[in-house]
Amino acid sequence: MRAAILIPAPDYPEDFDWAYEVEAAVLLRAGFSVEGRPWTDVGDLAGFDLLMPLVAWGYHLDPPRWHALLDRLDAGGVPTLNPVPLLRWNSDKRYLEELSAKGIATIPTRFAEALDEAALAAAKAEFGEELVIKPPMSAAADNTHRLRPGDPIPQSARGRTMMIQPFLAAVADEGEYSCLLFNGRFSHAIVKRPKAGDYRVQPHLGGTEVPCPPPEGSIELAQAALAAAPARAAYARVDMIRDGNGKMAVIELELIEPSLWLQHAPDRGDSFVQAIREALA
Repeated sequence: MRAAILIPAPDYPEDFDWAYEVEAAVLLRAGFSVEGRPWTDVGDLAGFDLLMPLVAWGYHLDPPRWHALLDRLDAGGVPTLNPVPLLRWNSDKRYLEELSAKGIATIPTRFAEALDEAALAAAKAEFGEELVIKPPMSAAADNTHRLRPGDPIPQSARGRTMMIQPFLAAVADEGEYSCLLFNGRFSHAIVKRPKAGDYRVQPHLGGTEVPCPPPEGSIELAQAALAAAPARAAYARVDMIRDGNGKMAVIELELIEPSLWLQHAPDRGDSFVQAIREALA
């Protein structure tokens, strides 16, 4: 079976091989033929049996181009995992509002269509003085800011559509947990921790990850969040942290281009491959 994995554009500044090579190796071991294609220029997809946007990093930097690609994949006939409607839904973090409305524990979030002092003041009245802001279509902590009392709105965020969330000390003190599920079944968990003095857990910002037992209730929370999504996910990473009451809450569903950390999976990715075969069948 010939599979295409979407990768970043050639000028993308982050190293992505550490994620791509692990995922591609698992597929190669399972008998797939694997080829990386930049998501910005996928070329002719004829002959591929499967396309996965597993490393389509940077899609948030050019939303029109990304949505045009999704339209092409939707119309093109190449089986895409996760399915295009799910990719489209997951591209904008307004899905957190939907999950919350369905009773899924999520990090409290407000959306400001044009961030200004009034929107920030309203968020402080609800969440407290220390906040985190980021775009609803974002990745890799791009344009994400921690605002302490008295901090001004960064120019890169002023007037833009932004998410506003309370800053939760647990992300620095304990870390951000990720549950990895394949076709809805739990595979493994990791905890990601920021470097000293930071709150961002991404590897290119100095964050580290280690495998861990899933925190109590985290598997059930992850499965409930996925069940509330508009389509079934062959692969999923559900990121969560403890809220102000010490309970696990979803901060993100990663259904497009998550690092799956298959090197930490007890079966080294066999259940990932099984989920792909099941979805294609």
